[in-house]
Amino acid sequence: MLEVGTKAPDFELPDQNEEMHKLSDYAGKKVILYFYPKDNTAGCTKQACGFSERYPQFTEKGAVILGVSKDSIASHKKFEEKYKELQPEKYQDTIEHVIRKGNTPAGMHISIMVKEILDFLEIKPGQVGFDATLGYGGHTKAMMQCLQGEGHMYATDVDPEESAKTRKRLAEQGFGEDMLTVKLQNFCTIDEIAKEVGGFDFILADLGVSSMQIDNPKRGFSYKVDGPLDLRLNQEKGISAAERLDNISFEELAGMLDENSDEPYCEEIAEAIVKEIRRGNRIDTTTKLRQVIEKTLEFLPEKERKDTVKKTCQRVFQALRIDVNREFEVLYEFMEKLPGALKPGGRVAILTFHSGEDRLVKKALKDGYKTGIYADYAKDVIRPSAQECAQNGRARSTKMRWAIRSDMKL
Repeated sequence: MLEVGTKAPDFELPDQNEEMHKLSDYAGKKVILYFYPKDNTAGCTKQACGFSERYPQFTEKGAVILGVSKDSIASHKKFEEKYKELQPEKYQDTIEHVIRKGNTPAGMHISIMVKEILDFLEIKPGQVGFDATLGYGGHTKAMMQCLQGEGHMYATDVDPEESAKTRKRLAEQGFGEDMLTVKLQNFCTIDEIAKEVGGFDFILADLGVSSMQIDNPKRGFSYKVDGPLDLRLNQEKGISAAERLDNISFEELAGMLDENSDEPYCEEIAEAIVKEIRRGNRIDTTTKLRQVIEKTLEFLPEKERKDTVKKTCQRVFQALRIDVNREFEVLYEFMEKLPGALKPGGRVAILTFHSGEDRLVKKALKDGYKTGIYADYAKDVIRPSAQECAQNGRARSTKMRWAIRSDMKL
């Protein structure tokens, strides 16, 4: 890593995509520069060779700079500027390339287990359905296509920013208000909506956080990028994760990490966070929280530390997200109201992503079957195919459970 100063005010270098970058835009910041031996420069670009001659202080041991790292340049850009994927109408080829590599394009969400969901729900034209978590709208669209223009879909979402984008996107694709009603409220209010429409023939609840939210640093869902430690699905309501940590006790935080994410180092992490805050160092960014976790786990052997830190960060962020959004309370309420929202013979598919919510869903469906509320339910989980997991890494932890409503009156 060489620090790029102000001595090259207007000099441009290419990245791996042949896009040019002015070094003056990154003065005082660090970018990765590619070096190659001077006797191996036949393919050296004119710009790079010229740069080496003008600014010898940027070369080492007779090397020639050929370009800059695309990733290091991108890390200095705003989220809106960083990804071509955020302009799908302009960069469709880039989006397809990202998907082929098994990644999720920024600002998008690849729906998981669509075929398995549709195979189970057996949607027919004229039916009425409910999508508990609208998100990017991929599942909703697939279900509406099965309706073939007859019937109606209802969907809920608590994220005003993303739900507005999805509603607009679906309307432009021909799924307007005649086919889709979106309500900006929590899916635990399913009983209210079911009462209005007379119940549902099919219901989907995808309990995962959408990739659009994870990828946006402003939302604070990821430890990989710096941003405010927020983690709220609706930033207009409730308190942020940073505010939640401000006055939390060691006992409460350790319990939260254990219950919400089965964190094996819950006590060590909780103690470190509480001590840091009591020293007057507020943990209000994703980076600060990650750094506390990294420091706390320094006692681990070096060969296993990196992977453990990564997994611990994932679990800690998950535990905080579940807490500030009251996810377990909301899910418990939804599962209680679910039988009353389904018509006799109605079907429900639920996607879970971690052990805590999966245990809750499994118990509710099993208990409902024992009492006769459900005519059948999933004894075993359905998992994504190996091919889907290879194409979409975020599908790996997914479990699908299902149930069919009986004729029993409540």
